[in-house]
Amino acid sequence: MRGDDTVGQLLHDARMAKGLSREILALELKLPIRHIEAIEADDWAALPPGRSRPLARQLAERLGVDLEFHTDAFQTVPGAQEWAPPDPRQERLERVVMGLLTAASVLVVLWLVVPGPSLGRKPLPSYLSALPRAALPPPPPPSTAAYPVLGELLPEAPLNEQGVLISLRSMDTCEVRLEPLPESGEQAQTHTLRVSEPWRLRVKGPFALVLDNAGVVNVEVAGLRIPHGQNVGEAWTGRFDAEGRWLRPSPPPTEPPEPATPDDDEDGPRP
Repeated sequence: MRGDDTVGQLLHDARMAKGLSREILALELKLPIRHIEAIEADDWAALPPGRSRPLARQLAERLGVDLEFHTDAFQTVPGAQEWAPPDPRQERLERVVMGLLTAASVLVVLWLVVPGPSLGRKPLPSYLSALPRAALPPPPPPSTAAYPVLGELLPEAPLNEQGVLISLRSMDTCEVRLEPLPESGEQAQTHTLRVSEPWRLRVKGPFALVLDNAGVVNVEVAGLRIPHGQNVGEAWTGRFDAEGRWLRPSPPPTEPPEPATPDDDEDGPRP
């Protein structure tokens, strides 16, 4: 290998020594054949601008050529950057400028975070300070509904002229039957609850609510949660008056225990 060989000649000799064709290199490196031909011919103007040195390095790495060892030849490839030796005065000036910028940034941060009395606020004019401050209205109380409906600005009234509000939500399938009492003149309704599908309706007058799978249903009548206490698969019937009050069945009366009678045989006859 001659000392005056160019990069193109070095890569051409390395390719021939390995017995590789330009077509094979083009397929392996996914490069056009014309780029490999231009590199071996040192025709750097035929390559895309700024790609001469990267393409030469890529081809040299495949052929096992160390371009750092051939520094003089590689310097002839366009794109080499000449680094000027550092200037001590320039470095000193840059350090001074960076120090001043850092100090100015710290002062700005302190001025924004900890304003002094000189930066204090001007007192309000007397005619403004004498004005009463406007009192903001208190925020509305949070909704106590168990399942607020999306889009409602205010919760629905539990009881209005349309009747009692009933809200049902199920965690599983449940058959619901709403049976108004005959004197109310309303028709009975049957509905199948699905998972997470709420059912909200209003009923006028007293009514009965029948659930065939009460353990999976949350019941709310007139804004109050009804703790029916049933398990999954158990039926439940609840009766309510015209204002939505739960008419719980009264427990059966308990009979007083019978008085114990003395055992004559054990005590024996008295003297």
